[in-house]
Amino acid sequence: MDIELFRTFLEVERLRHFRKAADELFITQAAVSSRIKLLEETLGAPLFIRQRRQIDLTPEGHRFKRYAERMISEWRKARHDVSLGQSASQLAVGGTIRVWDAGMQEWVHDVHRHYPDLALILEYHTPETLVRRLLDGQLDLGFIMEPPQLDVLEIVEVAQLELVMVSKDPDITVEQALGDGYIMVDWGLSFSLQHRRLYPDAHEPALRMSNASVALDFILEFGGAAYLATREITEEIANAELFVVNQAKPVQRTIYAIHPVRTDRLELIQETIGEFNYRVSLPKKLRRRRT
Repeated sequence: MDIELFRTFLEVERLRHFRKAADELFITQAAVSSRIKLLEETLGAPLFIRQRRQIDLTPEGHRFKRYAERMISEWRKARHDVSLGQSASQLAVGGTIRVWDAGMQEWVHDVHRHYPDLALILEYHTPETLVRRLLDGQLDLGFIMEPPQLDVLEIVEVAQLELVMVSKDPDITVEQALGDGYIMVDWGLSFSLQHRRLYPDAHEPALRMSNASVALDFILEFGGAAYLATREITEEIANAELFVVNQAKPVQRTIYAIHPVRTDRLELIQETIGEFNYRVSLPKKLRRRRT
């Protein structure tokens, strides 16, 4: 089956619009409609519910999406493998946005530095999607803060991340920091539960952000307070742009590497995840290259 049919289906699903999907694929809207029709006829089931101003997936479309993503991923990996040649190796790695914020990008640099011939396929996903792609064989290795307990996945603790409450105001109290300008950064369910235990009387924050880097930039621009990773704010603390809120307790988060128990890349995976602990242990701004 033409791989472009899968690609077209996923673009329509992502954009929920035939014309926008056509623009993304550089084809006509009629071509998009024709491809979806051919796919539905081949599968013998409708994939989209077409309403006047809205396109939704049918139950069959929801089930098919998983297979379409797998087909595209496997095709990309196969094409990459063949083009690399028999002597080259590759590793498909994913991380949640929290882990990318916590040092995964620097880890990528280290891996490339130490394994220059290794072809890396890098992705970021929600925790649920990351685990599903590992189980489906679309990823070789993942980094996550809240791993699932599944027998088919190996879980390795690779780093500890310290989160501290910071503010632009050096004299602010915890109660003041938790006021109107407080930003609840999404560090995961465990963090949310611990935050509630530490500050049971705190008001519900009006500002919530899933990306710690965005929260950092927001505080530097507008003020406020939030829990951020110490390695990410070393320079701001040193330059007195940010201050740790007095009497606010730090929170520890664990980063885990997860990979399939049965994999032909086990030795390579074990070698590369060893780099992660070293990298996360260093401040982001003041890191030094290892010799």
